[in-house]
Amino acid sequence: MLKIYGIKNCNSMKKAFDALNAKGLSYEFHDYKKQGIDAKTLQDWLEKIGAETILNKKGTTWRKLSPEQQAFALTSEANLIETIIAQPSLIKRPVLKTSEGYVVGFDEAAYQQLSS
Repeated sequence: MLKIYGIKNCNSMKKAFDALNAKGLSYEFHDYKKQGIDAKTLQDWLEKIGAETILNKKGTTWRKLSPEQQAFALTSEANLIETIIAQPSLIKRPVLKTSEGYVVGFDEAAYQQLSS
């Protein structure tokens, strides 16, 4: 079963939903704006995907953080997890969990390769 993490009203998410629906794939959606995100999931992502891939430094949320908040987030994994839990919009969207691993961000070619 595919599981997609993100925020409902996001252009990248809409593209991802459209791609999954066009292929007839079933998936579970986790809206981390409404449902939050837990430390265990974030730790798993950081281990398997890496902070550079997960953290959206180009987004408005990151740019709105003070230089001190940004520095705090980048000093340790624990601090990064704490910062992301407080500001889940810092996560790149979408994060798609598949049986083979993760696809972060909307990559049309990767979505075309998916199967149920």
